[in-house]
Amino acid sequence: MLDTPFGRWLRGLGGKPGRPAVLVKELGERDRRRILRHFLALDPKDRLLRFGSMIPDDAIAAYVGKLDFKHDIVFGVVNRVFQLVGVGHLAFARADSAKPTTKQRVAELGISVSASARGKGVGSRLFDRAAIHSRNSDVDTLYMQCLSSNQTMMHIARKAGMQIKREFGEADAYLQIPPPSPGSVMAEALEEQWAVIDYNLKANVRAAAKWFSR
Repeated sequence: MLDTPFGRWLRGLGGKPGRPAVLVKELGERDRRRILRHFLALDPKDRLLRFGSMIPDDAIAAYVGKLDFKHDIVFGVVNRVFQLVGVGHLAFARADSAKPTTKQRVAELGISVSASARGKGVGSRLFDRAAIHSRNSDVDTLYMQCLSSNQTMMHIARKAGMQIKREFGEADAYLQIPPPSPGSVMAEALEEQWAVIDYNLKANVRAAAKWFSR
């Protein structure tokens, strides 16, 4: 079922005509403060859509402080001036009998995109990267939980072919993922390499700009 999203994922590496490619990099401890700045910059509506409630600054700081980069996966997209404009948090949890899976674990994804990066495919690229990483981690079910009013996430879910269940103003969507393949492993490794190069280049340009502005 992931063949169509997988093909879209590969095509998306080149970006759309007239639009730069959106490269998704796995983030780590060095990015924790950037992740915090990204979430704190979200306006109240966007915080509601991302976290499901009107979460205050101190709660966001606590959430970011507890991110475990050894067990969960956090993906990010940086813009030309090295600002984090998209974040995807992929968490793994033990499956239970209510989950439609044959594996011991399932994955759950949360996505946020800065207002400045809307309409550029950032959310879709974060989803595709999370889906292929889940596939390569031998997880066969990827979940997204969001408010039914979050039309952007609903669009991404429908485009990916996710099954959607609505209840009490919230929507649970899940995607059944096929087993990993040599192609899916190579594709993710290639994007990570390209994203690392892009990330380091932008970081160096930013550092140089700061040095020359002294």
